Parts: sequence; structure tokens; C-alpha cells
Amino acid sequence: MPARPTPQPGVMQIAPYVPGRSGAGSGSTEKIAKLSSNESPLGASPKAIAALEGLGDVVASYPDGSSMALREAIAQVHGLEARCLIIGAGSDELLHLLAQTYLGEGDEAVISQFGFLVYPIVTRGAGATPVVAKDNDFCVDVDAMLGAVTQRTKVVFLANPNNPTGTYISQAELERLHAGLRPDTLLVVDSAYAEYVTADDYAAGERLVRANDNVVMVRTFSKIGLAALRIGWMYGPAHIVDALNRLRGPFNVNRAAQLAGEAAVKDVEFIARLKAHNRKWRDWLGDELNCNQIRILPSQGNFVLALFAEDGGKSAKEASKALLEAGLIVREMGAYGLPDALRISIGEDRAMRAVAKVLKGLGK
Repeated sequence: MPARPTPQPGVMQIAPYVPGRSGAGSGSTEKIAKLSSNESPLGASPKAIAALEGLGDVVASYPDGSSMALREAIAQVHGLEARCLIIGAGSDELLHLLAQTYLGEGDEAVISQFGFLVYPIVTRGAGATPVVAKDNDFCVDVDAMLGAVTQRTKVVFLANPNNPTGTYISQAELERLHAGLRPDTLLVVDSAYAEYVTADDYAAGERLVRANDNVVMVRTFSKIGLAALRIGWMYGPAHIVDALNRLRGPFNVNRAAQLAGEAAVKDVEFIARLKAHNRKWRDWLGDELNCNQIRILPSQGNFVLALFAEDGGKSAKEASKALLEAGLIVREMGAYGLPDALRISIGEDRAMRAVAKVLKGLGK
């Protein structure tokens, strides 16, 4: 008999998720530009902020347990069916619910080599085993993903665009991935960065969801200005939404999040400004930094991944230190198996020019 309570199998195999650094440390007086968490470079929608002004009148009451007004707003803006939407306290909660609902001991979930770190966490938390498929030059390899599928595979997790690489697969490749799966295998398309994509051959996944019983699309408000409020949403077949609602907490999304989310999703002008700002500086930063000692992967997210040459030049850690000394916080990628890489979120104009100046000056 154990001497104390013991966690379920798999829990202690989880490497805890470590978020991006938020400050420069104690004693710092520098103005900090946080470029480590892929947050909105332009803050929140003014309409979302205004929607919170009357919050004091409702904080004593429970929020709407189904987030109906928010679901209807998302449905209206994206041309979806509100009954096929479920809202979560961040998309992370929805990923946990999917794993708890469709994975168990003896099952497997396929993830890409450099996929989002939450996927193995939710998989192991459900008692299942994550199976990693190798990337092809830092991009999801559909053939490798399909090759990793076995009779035990119950879920395939795909971030598209992917975090932290910024790479993506086209609509045709997404459909090919789905076509290679059994009907009882769930394809989870995590389109957290869809608002920032500029590629013409990209698809977030709505069409695939509508046409099939084994596909869901997960989205978030965190990258478009509401990270502090934790709002995520999923579009899926009615039978999957029904299953998750049976496990979901009855008041999982607070009233402030519902109010701000409803206003934010309707503020299409603000989201368009975000996308334009991001495209300008994402492309500019790539052009400025690509050289023999730094490779910037083509990105469709609101960040870029900088790969530092293994031989000669400065290392990623040295570059991160130099940036921090200049008041610029970026994300080191050792936890993703990329010790020679830095993920740099797109920020304000001043911060982007400062990043380029520091990194271009490293070899001098």
C-alpha cells in the first residue's frame, strides 16, 4: 500500500510547461519589450476594453454557462453554426477536454516533432502515449505523420501554423492528412494563429470540420489581444461538442471574458490592423536578419523562429542575453529541442528595429 496518494500513470512523466519570460529580473530599470509570448503587438481591441466598463454591475452573478452570446458572435463573424461551437478558458482547456474525452491508457496521439508543448502534456495527462513524427526542414511532414499512425492512434494533433516554427501546411496537405486517417481517429486542427496567416493556399479547417465527423478546429483570442482573459473556442461536429460539454465545467468562462470576446470578434477592423502590422514587421525582420549565421524560418504566425549557426558566430543563448541587456525579452527554445533557436514575437515598431540592431551587431 502506498504511503501517500500517488498520481495517475503518466502524470509524473510530464515536463511542466514553462511560459515565456515576462520581466528582466529584480533591480532592472530598463523599459522592457516582451517578445516571448506571441501576444498582440497592438494590445486589445478598444471595443473589447469598452465592453468591460459595466462589469461591476454583474460580478456577483454567475456567467452564462453556455457562453451563448459569444458563440453567436463567433458564428456570425466566421460563418459557422453556433450549436457546433464550444468556448473554453483558453484553447488549452479545450485541448485538455479533447484528450480526456478521446484518449486513455493504451491509446496513442500523434504529434509533430516541433509541435506545441501542450499536446504531449494533455496526452500523458489522459494516460495515453504521445508519438512524435519527424518534421521536414522544420515543417510538418504529412507522410511522417501518417506513418506514425497505428491501430492505437486515437488523436492526431496538428498546429497550423505551427508554434514555435511558424511554418504551415497547405489546405491540400491538410486534406491529404485527414484522408489518410481512420474514421475513428480524431484530427485536432489547432489554428491559433489563423488571424495572422497571409498564405493564399492556407485553410483554417472550417470546411474540413463541416464535411467530416472526426475533425475539430481549435482557435484562441489570446493572440489577438485578450491573452489575460483566457478565451478559446472550438468548432466541431455536434456529437463531439456534446461529449465535451458533458465534461466541461458549468461556468468555465467568466463574464469578463465573454463580454470582451464578443466585442473583440466583431471588431474586424482592429483584427485587420493587427494582421497588416504583423505582416509588415514579420517580413521586415526576416529580410533584415537572414544571413549566413542566422536563418529566419518563413512564418505565418505573429512571430519568427531564428536559427543560429552551430559553427562560428554567436549562440542562441548569447543572443538572448544580448537582447535582454537591451530590454528585449525573447523565448529560448531548448524545451522544444531547439537549443540553437530563439522565437521572437512581432512587437511594436521600436522593438523590431531594436531586435534587428542587436542581432546584426553580434558578429562585429
